[in-house]
Amino acid sequence: MLMGMKNRTKRIAEGDQIVARVTTATIRDKKAKNDKITMLTSYDYGMAVLVDQAGIDMILVGDSVGNVQLGYENTLAVTMDDMVHHTRAVVRGSKHAMVVADMPFLSYHISIEEAVRNAGRLIQEGGAQAVKLEGGEERLPVVQAILNAEIPIVGHIGLTPQSVNQFGGFKVQGKDLETARKLIRDAKLLEEAGVFSIVLEGVPGPLAAKITAAATVPTIGIGAGKDCDGQVLVINDMLGINQGHIPKFVKRFADLGPAILEALRDYKSEVEEGTFPGPEHSYTIKDDVLERLY
Repeated sequence: MLMGMKNRTKRIAEGDQIVARVTTATIRDKKAKNDKITMLTSYDYGMAVLVDQAGIDMILVGDSVGNVQLGYENTLAVTMDDMVHHTRAVVRGSKHAMVVADMPFLSYHISIEEAVRNAGRLIQEGGAQAVKLEGGEERLPVVQAILNAEIPIVGHIGLTPQSVNQFGGFKVQGKDLETARKLIRDAKLLEEAGVFSIVLEGVPGPLAAKITAAATVPTIGIGAGKDCDGQVLVINDMLGINQGHIPKFVKRFADLGPAILEALRDYKSEVEEGTFPGPEHSYTIKDDVLERLY
């Protein structure tokens, strides 16, 4: 009886089909089988439903919500409350994909105790299955403490957006010998600490390939070439919704921005001209009822 209950908690009914939630073991197994891992960001219920239905392995509730949803210049203004709010919505919209929530700026920088508490909020309040945080060797004490709290971690090295001011902008990392060696060391140390995957962002493709070949945990690239074990993109970028700067590494799989704008303008015109709503969009009432009103 108890085993049956455990099995049911690990599976989610979707119509007549039982679909297992992607787990850390699923992600590790994909690397072992040389199967590519797919990951996209989502920030709300509706988009999470679509991403989940597409069969994407992992949904990242990224602190990029600050740029693409909240209108900030970068990710630094995003708060823990922001992340919990958006993570809850994405979790409600997903049945299959593993939901990974970003730890925002200063949520894991002040103290180890606070870092564990904040990671716990994303799991306990947000409903995420794992958290992601930026940094390598310098973050090992925090990483270890969060892992000791039984919270799975996705590492993130290379171009780490929370360090944008320190980097002096969004610059590719690992192009010289010193920084390339640091990335290799960081990846190894994160792996040894126990993270189950590592995001490589803004890293030269050949270097990312070397890191991927040496690592026993999966690498997920964003601007890191084709040889990573998986790929992640900001969904607004790849759908052509984002009207801001589009990085070189982004492929637009759709161009929805112009289509949405055209629809909005059509709506405005039809309302102003009185052609919307038409009879097919309106409800009726019997004439004799109307006549008896006055």
